[in-house]
Amino acid sequence: MLLAAVLLLGGCGVPVDSEPRDLTAPALPFGSSGPARDQLGTAVERLYLVRDGELSRVIRQVPAPRTPAQMVQDLLAGPTAKEHEDGLSSALSTMQVEGITVVQRRAVIAIGETAGQGARSDEILAYGQIVCTLTSQGAEVGTVAFTSDGRQLGVPRGDGSLSADPLTIADYAGLIGS
Repeated sequence: MLLAAVLLLGGCGVPVDSEPRDLTAPALPFGSSGPARDQLGTAVERLYLVRDGELSRVIRQVPAPRTPAQMVQDLLAGPTAKEHEDGLSSALSTMQVEGITVVQRRAVIAIGETAGQGARSDEILAYGQIVCTLTSQGAEVGTVAFTSDGRQLGVPRGDGSLSADPLTIADYAGLIGS
C-alpha cells in the first residue's frame, strides 16, 4: 500500500525543464510573446527630477522596492534616456553624496566637500530633489537632514531661506510643478 502511494505521488511532481532557465528573468503574462514595453518590475519608485526649473515627480517601475540609499544613487545617476527626451534633467550633477543613514525615520545625507564650488543657481532644486524623493516614498523616511564634514549643514528650502533643521516635501511644495 505504501509503495503504491509513493509511486502515485511520484508522478505528480514539478516537471523538469529540458534546458536551464534564468529564474531572475521576469515571468511573461500568459499568452505573451515578450515583455511589456517599459515594464521593468512591480515595485514603484517615485523620483523628483527637474523640468523647466521646477521639481517634477517621475514614476519608475523597478524589480523590487528601493532603499533610501538606492534612491539617492538613482537620483545621482540622473534621468533615463527616455526621461531626458521628455525634457527632464537633474540638478545633482556636481553634488557629492558621501553617505546616507536612516534612524527613526530621519535620513541624514552626508555631503562631500563643497568649498570651491561656489553657489549654484539650481542648488535649491538639488536639495529639493533629494528631500522630495525620500519623503514621498511612504513610512521609511519622514524627514531629511544634511551634514558636511560631520556638522549639520544649512541648506536652501524652496522659499530660498537656509535651514539646518530636518526638511520634508512641504519645504519644497512651491517648486513642485504640475
